[in-house]
Amino acid sequence: MVNLKKYNGVLKLFVIFLTLFFVISCAKQSYYVSKIEGKRIAITDKETQNSQIENYVKPYREHINKDLDSILAYCPVTLDKSDGKWQTTIGNLMADVTLQRGNLVFKAREKKEIDLCILNNGGIRAMLPKGNVTTRTAYDIMPFENSLVIMALKGEQIFEMVDYFIATEKPHPLSGITFTIGKDNVAKNILVQGKPVDKNSIYYVATNDYLSNGGDNMNFFKKAVQKFDLDYKLRNILIDYFKEVDTIPVIKDVRISVE
Repeated sequence: MVNLKKYNGVLKLFVIFLTLFFVISCAKQSYYVSKIEGKRIAITDKETQNSQIENYVKPYREHINKDLDSILAYCPVTLDKSDGKWQTTIGNLMADVTLQRGNLVFKAREKKEIDLCILNNGGIRAMLPKGNVTTRTAYDIMPFENSLVIMALKGEQIFEMVDYFIATEKPHPLSGITFTIGKDNVAKNILVQGKPVDKNSIYYVATNDYLSNGGDNMNFFKKAVQKFDLDYKLRNILIDYFKEVDTIPVIKDVRISVE
């Protein structure tokens, strides 16, 4: 006759054993890094010219080049930043375009108008060559990510700006302002939008974000009473302008005269 009591006891022990086994096996285990190995894999010319890589990149390159090389306008002559001592054809163009297109945004946002514009000659990185003008042309001229900023300056700082312009002896792009450099190297007949500067009035000056912080020693901007960041890159200003015109004008009006 089978001893059922003894059989039940063994069965209970077996069930307990299985339960403990599954609990232990399912428990979270901790792992530790015991060793780290690495090696340098050189990228050779042969590897970079791999046909698979080339085939992968090619459609993207062709798409970008197509956008960059699309014709936007035509330039009748080469505009160079070294074709004048106090002002240049490309400088006049850039300052005028920045003021004009900046005004579209500034008037819409702030209900105010830009009075004048000053940029830096060193920020122009290429000439505007005669011939077709493309998006790539704008990138060549303005490769940096500088954006348009409007600084509210008192008339006193406009006088300081003119003094700075004469002292540096560089054709920084100017628009909206004219003056004469006297024989004593001091400015006279300073006019903003055709009117004499009032030292107590507020003038809205267009420039780039680098100069607005005192870049190129334009420290007069540090005395601004207000600052407006239009979030409009100077490069995009050029591109938008090129898209709107058929032929680029050659601007030679006298802004700085010398006795």
